Amino acid sequence: MIATVAEKINLLEMNGISKAFPGVQALDDVTLHIRAGTVHALMGENGAGKSTLMKCLFGIYAPDAGEIRMNGEKLHLPDSKAALQSGISMIHQELHPVPYRSVMENIWLGRFPLRGFWPFYFVDGKRMRRDTEKLFKELDMDIDPETITGKLSVSKIQSLEIAKAVSHNAKIIVMDEPTSSLTGNEVEHLFRIIAELKQRGVAIIYISHKMEEILRISDEVTIMRDGKKIGTWDANELTTDLIISRMVGRDLTQRYPERSNVPGEVVLQVDGFTSSFPKSFRDVSFELRRGEILGVGGLVGAQRTELIEALYGIRSLASGTMKLHGKPIRIRRPVDAIRHKMALLTEERRVTGIFPVLSVLENTVIANQKRYQTSYLLLEESRRRKDTDDSIERLRVKTPSAKTQIRYLSGGNQQKVLLARWLLTEPDILLLDEPTRGIDVGAKFEIYTIIAELAAQGKSIVMISSEMPELLGMSDRIMVMSEGRLTGILDGNTATEEEIMKLAAQHTA
Repeated sequence: MIATVAEKINLLEMNGISKAFPGVQALDDVTLHIRAGTVHALMGENGAGKSTLMKCLFGIYAPDAGEIRMNGEKLHLPDSKAALQSGISMIHQELHPVPYRSVMENIWLGRFPLRGFWPFYFVDGKRMRRDTEKLFKELDMDIDPETITGKLSVSKIQSLEIAKAVSHNAKIIVMDEPTSSLTGNEVEHLFRIIAELKQRGVAIIYISHKMEEILRISDEVTIMRDGKKIGTWDANELTTDLIISRMVGRDLTQRYPERSNVPGEVVLQVDGFTSSFPKSFRDVSFELRRGEILGVGGLVGAQRTELIEALYGIRSLASGTMKLHGKPIRIRRPVDAIRHKMALLTEERRVTGIFPVLSVLENTVIANQKRYQTSYLLLEESRRRKDTDDSIERLRVKTPSAKTQIRYLSGGNQQKVLLARWLLTEPDILLLDEPTRGIDVGAKFEIYTIIAELAAQGKSIVMISSEMPELLGMSDRIMVMSEGRLTGILDGNTATEEEIMKLAAQHTA
């Protein structure tokens, strides 16, 4: 029998959960009750304890105190395998598939169907493909089971992870920022899958910073702050403003800071940039001015990231020229870009940004080591510490100390450290790829404030964003791309979401 919301059945109970790391009380006596057949949103600023709580549920962390019960029975979850066997599955924000194996091998990894007899067992490839096709048909997913996973787009890999979670016949599925890399149509498809899972009695724990999604699909919302539970409410009792004020502990009247930057003369001219890869960006030309925030909009597959990586020397060009302050330059490698006072903040901070096992200090100064070399080729530790401490204070980084490993910081604070890293190189041009992706509303405002201050100082900023309100709230001009081509440039003060979407969806072939 499928449980309904009205029946108030607690499928899962997490009672009095506490967890501490060196210098940080990540969870403090947190209680969370989840009902079968519901979507339960878990919200809070980065560092509020959401991910830590879910990692305790999934067996990644052992709680210091408290207990976890499912259907009234106490669970012992020493590892993720035990969680999966107990009917708990988790889709992480940072996707880590095995890239060189097929889609179906990724789904059934660790539990391949076998044929043969002891001791001669073999993987039953035909059955694995058949089971995968059946699973995709149930979920209305169009993916070839034998495709190499590394060739898939981020959105397809996200769909694969959802299918993998469902394949475990999970009673509880944790989704951590599941729509961060999805297009509008893909988000709608995900919501249809969630509705189907609810009908089966599956409980969804949904972590997201997107208010519209939370209010649309959630039955209940639990809000956390500073490792504590603030409360749980029926979703229909909440508004965006109420959620924000309970998350940050104050009314946030402004979503975007006042900007005082005044764009000046042209700093960078890009003419006819065409990728050496045939299905990437083609014939892109634009100008960037001193003290300007140039937003870059477009849908997944628009080739925005590929374009700015080419500007930075990470990707090769078939044709195109670039001028800096009116003089032709060629950037073949990132070191050339750094020499020309350019900096790149990458989209995937955990994959291509931070060094997780290194300290905040090492992550801050690592791009600028020559600055600290003595005549004996040693590093001047006092200067490294001073620059790191100054950066922590300037960018308001919340960390127990400069010696703390950066992996223990929230996403927003990790992003601030990466900004600090590049600011120490004293760049004139900053290329920011999704600078607020996966960051809560309070931390977003702080990042926006930093960006606005940099523009007011005369820094030129290119900012890729998939969030149209962010583009409209922060950009002086908005450059829109579709299928690798530039489809228009709009005035940030007068542009509308409809205009951006029309240009982003334009067919350019």
